[in-house]
Amino acid sequence: MSGSNDNFFRRGSRRGGWDTSSTTDTTRGGGGGGDEVTSRNYGSVSSYNTRGLCGYGDSSVTSYNTQGHGGYRSSAVVERIPRGLTTLTEDDWKSVRPSLTDDMARKLSLSPSSLKKPLQPPARPGFGKLGLRCLVKANHFLVQLTAHGNLYRYTVSTEPDAPKKLNKDIMVALVNTYKNSDLGNLTPVYDGRKILLTAKELPFIVKDFTVKLDEQGGTSARELEYKVTIKWASTIECRHLTQLLAVRQVETQHEMIHLLDAVLKSAEILKNYTPVARSLFSPSMGRGPLSHGLEFWKGFYQSLRPTQMGLSLNIAACARVFYQPVTVIEFVSKNLWAGLPHDNKALTERDHLTAEKVLKGVTVVVSHREDRRRYKVLGLSTKPCNQLVFSSSNAGERPIPLYFYEKYNITLQYPTLPCLEVSNGKHLINLPMEVCNIVEGQRYSNKLNEAQVKALLKATAVRPYEKANQLKKMVEQINYDHDHLVKEFGLQVNNNFTLVEARVLPPPKLLYNGTEPEAVIDPSMGHWKMSNQRLHEPMSVRFWACVNFSPNIREASAQVFCDKLLDECNRKGMLERVLHDIHTESGQQLQLLIIILPHSAAYYGSKIKQICETELGIVSQCCTSEKVLRPGAAYLEHVALKINVKVGGRNVVLLDAANRQIPLVTDDPTIIFGADVTHPQLGEAFSPSIAAVVASMDWPYFAKYNGLVSAQPPRQEIILDLSKIVRKLLLAFKHNNGLLPHRIIFYRDGVSEDEFSTVLLREMCAIREVLYFLPKNLNAYFQGTVVDSKICHPSQFDFYLCSHAGIKGTSRPAHYHVLYDENDFTPDLLQLFTNSLCYTFARCTRSVSIVPPAYYAHLAAFRARTYIEEEIGKTGSSTGRAGNTLMAEVRPLPDIKENIKNVMFYC
Repeated sequence: MSGSNDNFFRRGSRRGGWDTSSTTDTTRGGGGGGDEVTSRNYGSVSSYNTRGLCGYGDSSVTSYNTQGHGGYRSSAVVERIPRGLTTLTEDDWKSVRPSLTDDMARKLSLSPSSLKKPLQPPARPGFGKLGLRCLVKANHFLVQLTAHGNLYRYTVSTEPDAPKKLNKDIMVALVNTYKNSDLGNLTPVYDGRKILLTAKELPFIVKDFTVKLDEQGGTSARELEYKVTIKWASTIECRHLTQLLAVRQVETQHEMIHLLDAVLKSAEILKNYTPVARSLFSPSMGRGPLSHGLEFWKGFYQSLRPTQMGLSLNIAACARVFYQPVTVIEFVSKNLWAGLPHDNKALTERDHLTAEKVLKGVTVVVSHREDRRRYKVLGLSTKPCNQLVFSSSNAGERPIPLYFYEKYNITLQYPTLPCLEVSNGKHLINLPMEVCNIVEGQRYSNKLNEAQVKALLKATAVRPYEKANQLKKMVEQINYDHDHLVKEFGLQVNNNFTLVEARVLPPPKLLYNGTEPEAVIDPSMGHWKMSNQRLHEPMSVRFWACVNFSPNIREASAQVFCDKLLDECNRKGMLERVLHDIHTESGQQLQLLIIILPHSAAYYGSKIKQICETELGIVSQCCTSEKVLRPGAAYLEHVALKINVKVGGRNVVLLDAANRQIPLVTDDPTIIFGADVTHPQLGEAFSPSIAAVVASMDWPYFAKYNGLVSAQPPRQEIILDLSKIVRKLLLAFKHNNGLLPHRIIFYRDGVSEDEFSTVLLREMCAIREVLYFLPKNLNAYFQGTVVDSKICHPSQFDFYLCSHAGIKGTSRPAHYHVLYDENDFTPDLLQLFTNSLCYTFARCTRSVSIVPPAYYAHLAAFRARTYIEEEIGKTGSSTGRAGNTLMAEVRPLPDIKENIKNVMFYC
């Protein structure tokens, strides 16, 4: 599943007129700083970028990945919605029901030998037909191969092995040094790994080069020397290149597309852009200030992909957060609550910790030397600058302020501040803050606060037509066709958007508590109002307490808030009695703890979640003091929805699921899984990756999901404990439903396309082994929209689905890619069911941008990370004094209490 970067401009069919909407998906936020922002709200959920096994973002049955897995961005720009669309009917479901053939029945059995068979993504079974047809413009730009000669492929190796982050720096240095001599005046294109591509033959078969480079990729007094070997590997005839790209050998196809994509990224105009994963950023495209010494740069995402039309260049506007290139003194002052202390006082212990936290890992450049040497900050000295000495063999030991005055004629203005601890490659040295500046172009990868998120969204969320004009101007400005290198490789890029046929799927009917038609709601434009509806399964909360940690909230204000929240929960059918005296009930088991936090006190909320869920076994609901003082009706409803599912209730279900009218999935017991892996922030070598898997427990409603989490080595995308987790969830399903499921639908988020084969090999086999050793045979299905033509994969089963109605800016569709299917789902059934599930997200009365199981897994993974945040903070990051040390052992996460595991505590 993947959050795509495709923008769609929809033209309605002749069957109806238009309704215009300007949209931003605020149902799934990021919160993580450093994530690219196109139009998605990053306010409530930590950033990510989404990728996949069958999913969205880059999910497979897979937007935000977030985060660097290589999936592409199909940002959907929904401009016009045709009128006349009605909700789903029973006849709609009947029309998409597949027929069970003898061949399919044979496929539904598992044997030991079947576990060893290699797995391949299924071919596209056809195209969807259901829905109101319309035309959309997608931000895909056709690419043609016009060269008639040959391309030459070479392998690259370095000795000693260089860190991956230095590969491109080494190759840039090599080309700059040897282009006009040994390279025959040719500019090779490098994939950043092991392959070079040239448009003409290099004047050698194999050759060794010597490259000198410092550890940070620039030039300095301390250089590292690498031996680089370039060796001819193959010659590719351009007339055969199109056929080569069409073959089903995934590795070959990915490598060639990756190299041709590198050619387009090597255009002359882009050389001064800052690359981040598959995106490029530059202040020339737009920049703006954020608080705390940060700023955002605008840029664009670029990915070359095979489609049904041929090669297509997917380009999407985005933004990324960077450190402002200011003095370290100014940066620290902006990050301390009261600024720098006056009268040259030393930092308090709290300010010292804050300053060290925000500076650790940041690259600075010195201003007192001509060579402008760069250093990475490892930490802060425990003593102030005027209590530290500089040692040299010539001058002996001198106080640092005296040394700078005598050596550089600099009188330090802040001698009571600590020094930056950096390394010169041999030992630690101390640098006064005031002689250091923050280097421009450094990506900020930590979590943004609420004010920063709002400022970023305000600056980047634009209406669809405005975004389309931005993209058009961007492509014309880059002007690939007039770039010398791009022309040399015979590539031509069409500057026009691609016109694609799409379909608007009918929304599902939703069922609350009661009977038809009173309890049935028809969503409109992706959202609805509950009005006086009671939740489908409201839970009784008999024993609860409210704890106030905010000094700004008086007891009377807290009581007013609790009374209003109690009234709202009663209206939803949840509470049986009001809390009169918590002390008289203290002997009873608390079901719920409501905590009032100071404004923006995220740390305290994380600590409370850890204690409640891993030590006490109590579900909790945190509220900020700002909301408590002014609790609007919408906010109270939102909190009530979250509380109900946390204590085991069910908010809303699909009417057709309740009536058992959805083919396959309500015919027989079916379980829906969602899985995701979240990774540590850059520079956190001691922080594990967190895998989370959720599974539905309430067939046929698909509204309650148990979740399990597991820690694994950093940056490990494959879920290592998947077989154990799946087995536990399948047995929990049996406990709740009395039998094991007959079908499995598995939405896997976070996997890029070049990882599909690995996921199939390892994760799918892990699931099949579990199914084989369970008492009953099961069927496994991995999903991968409602554009399923032209810009989709030329042969495999994938689709784009824009399932949400955004509030502001431009919405992005999710991209789903089917990796495995034993159930022979038709395109219509899969698309319709996935879209319908997006209306069942427990936390709001809106459809969401990605299928809820994957969303829940994302939430569970980020919740689990809060359990270890304090420990990670104490351990330090890889940029600390211990250096870049790999984690030798992954500590398990704290155990979640059994009663908490059985409810949706992560919501």
